[in-house]
Amino acid sequence: MDVSLVTLETGLELSCAERGDPAGPALVMLPGPTDSWPSYGPVLASLPSWIRAIAVSQRGHGDSDKPQLGYRVGDFAADVPPLLEALDIKRAVLVGHSGSCLVARRVTLDRPELVAGLVLEASPTTLRGHRGLEGFVEEVVAELEDPIDSDFARSFVADTSSDEVSPEFVDRLVVELLKVPARVWRETFVGLLDYDDMAELRRIAAPTLLVWGDADTLVPRGMQDELADHITGAELLVYRGVGHTPRWEAPSRFAADIAAFVERVSRNRR
Repeated sequence: MDVSLVTLETGLELSCAERGDPAGPALVMLPGPTDSWPSYGPVLASLPSWIRAIAVSQRGHGDSDKPQLGYRVGDFAADVPPLLEALDIKRAVLVGHSGSCLVARRVTLDRPELVAGLVLEASPTTLRGHRGLEGFVEEVVAELEDPIDSDFARSFVADTSSDEVSPEFVDRLVVELLKVPARVWRETFVGLLDYDDMAELRRIAAPTLLVWGDADTLVPRGMQDELADHITGAELLVYRGVGHTPRWEAPSRFAADIAAFVERVSRNRR
């Protein structure tokens, strides 16, 4: 696995981990809010070597640059085209998780020529008006101060994890989460509450795979059905007994499902 800082034409540096054949079909993975590329570590290790797999720490996260402002959905999405250019990738299968699914969707809507396929893991429809998230932002995120409290960080990871995830991996996730400044939390989550692209989703023509665990307490099944209705041809994979982050609980299965999707997308493009 090659870990490096990739410099975009804007001057921004993003920390990325890459594994696999440089000439293979590109798979670019965008972690959800407060996560960084190590959250895809087990998946990277399980993907077949014929895929060029890249996990990204988005701006403000992990070891990537942390500008003072610029953490709305559109800001994260605007980094993806220059990232692909810096990596010499013409088209990629984009993977998002939770809130970063909105980022992957925004890229697909704005620059469809760059997206060969779309994988949405635990994707919400929109979070605008979401009472639970509104309460979390008002009562918790708005009060965060640097440095982020480690006990809070661990409880946040636990809320999106499960007992199936090893303590060692949880420790790594907590270390990465503590790298995210309070100002990034605030702007990111306020931005999620402001964003709604549901009226645009019928324009998505890229093959789309929805991955969702039926024990997810944060994103309900109804959202998956609504997304499948709005995105033409979208396929839904349901992981039984799995929570909000399927790739943590079942990394080998997740990697196999993604690899099969990439192979299918690549075959159909020939």
